[in-house]
Amino acid sequence: AVLLLMVALVGTTITPYMQFYLQSAVAEKGIDEEELRLEQADAVGGAIWTNVIAVFIVVATATTIHAAGGRIDTAADAALALGPVAGDLSTGLFAVGLFGASVLAATIMPISTAFVICEAFGWESGVDKRFEDARPFFGIYTFVLGLGALVVLMPGLDLLPMIIASQNLQGLLLPIVLIFMVLLVNDERIMGRHRNGRVANILAWGAVGLVIVLDAVLLGVSALGIFGVNVG
Repeated sequence: AVLLLMVALVGTTITPYMQFYLQSAVAEKGIDEEELRLEQADAVGGAIWTNVIAVFIVVATATTIHAAGGRIDTAADAALALGPVAGDLSTGLFAVGLFGASVLAATIMPISTAFVICEAFGWESGVDKRFEDARPFFGIYTFVLGLGALVVLMPGLDLLPMIIASQNLQGLLLPIVLIFMVLLVNDERIMGRHRNGRVANILAWGAVGLVIVLDAVLLGVSALGIFGVNVG
């Protein structure tokens, strides 16, 4: 269970779709080479900020819900973590935060999917394009957005396990995406003088290695459990 949550945490923090969306969004801006440093600062600052938030979420729930012996089976249970600080407003604050995160995910995920598919087939893509000029892009975006809405609105569907399962899947797919990304940013024919340096490669391959080890341990433990081997 702990390994599953660790993989889910990695999957929701370093999401595979983020790698595709970020480069597509930067390319769509049409910025000059001189502005790449600003984009780099934007990406690094955003990565640090989101991880700081993730750490505070873990600390808040550990010192409240876990310390009191509680469990998180629903969104309402998670909102209790804000109880010692926000009191009766904890549920409302958590709902607002969850809504904001949901709107962001509902927007970015379909756009990322549309970018990836259109770039793979060489179709026109971009949010600045007219519908007539990028029909596949907007069609894919609308389809994925609608499909996601239909799934989460299914009556009686327990969303919390689905959320964790999707993050686990992202964590398992992440090494594949990262390996190709690191190989691409080291290709001098593509990147020229902007290819990764030594320090960046150490950090990048180190992160890839850690994720691979984590996934391998999870899959190994799961396989042993399937065959009835006691891993305790």
